[in-house]
Amino acid sequence: MDDDAFFGNTGYVSKNVFFIGLIIAASGLVSPPIALAGGLIYGFSFVHPFNLEAKQLSKLLLQASVVGLGFGMDLQQVMQAGRSGFIYTAGSISIALLLGWGLGRLLRVRQRISYLISAGTAICGGSAIAAIAPITNASQEEIAVSLGTVFVLNSVALLTFPVIGSALHMTQTQFGLWSALAIHDISSVVGATAKYGTVALAVGTTVKLARALWIVPLSVGTAMANKSKARIQWPWFILFFCLAAVANTYVHIFQPTYPVLKHLGVIGLTVTLYLIGTGLSMRTLREVGVRPFLQGVLLWLFVALGSLSLILGGWIHL
Repeated sequence: MDDDAFFGNTGYVSKNVFFIGLIIAASGLVSPPIALAGGLIYGFSFVHPFNLEAKQLSKLLLQASVVGLGFGMDLQQVMQAGRSGFIYTAGSISIALLLGWGLGRLLRVRQRISYLISAGTAICGGSAIAAIAPITNASQEEIAVSLGTVFVLNSVALLTFPVIGSALHMTQTQFGLWSALAIHDISSVVGATAKYGTVALAVGTTVKLARALWIVPLSVGTAMANKSKARIQWPWFILFFCLAAVANTYVHIFQPTYPVLKHLGVIGLTVTLYLIGTGLSMRTLREVGVRPFLQGVLLWLFVALGSLSLILGGWIHL
């Protein structure tokens, strides 16, 4: 067999395996963490034939899935969690940004990469990085390094947090709050809390979405500091999530359709995590490098362990 035939066959197998995994993820037969694990196995085993398309689809699908999950939320519970989590969110974001800045200086990480990693850790991972990167005029390499760091740690958190929560006998409310404060991306928060329980999912999603709203003031502040005219990417899907919760709580005429929409949201999340997993590879890990990755790990450990100790100690609660 010549080289062209060999690589042609490899590409054929890669495409087939990708679509088989996509179909399984969309079937509803596997949980979000299993879908992520399958995506990671694919990403480390094959050259992704649709890497750019998968990233674009996962971003859109994530937002649609969060809206779908809103149809399973009770607005009164959402508002209570949002009010209680506001102070914790504001405080933890400020501390994470300051500590990230200090670690970046200490480890001599490039300023823009350090800022993107800090913002991604402080607020909502890839969404915050995607919103702030154009404002800081970050290069594609700097964006890739920042996203790579966040995605690696996201994957670790999604797989380990439910295990840690169970081992520490955390209540669903405690686990939901911890996930919202310590896991980067909304998708991973939803994935981890959905596995832990319905109350954990409600608390985690609500507090994390409230946290994601801080993209707006941070983007505006960054634009003012950099005198940037770049267009700020507003997280409009958060508004639709709230409207879905309003409908589920007060508009009872469509009540039979809400469980279906919520189920579609869960399936969409499962597919999203599979797509995110397929985009992670050895090349991504090499692009991240040692110093930015070390900054991301240390900052994440501080946020995760610090918030965990405060929650278990009763200092942070809903």
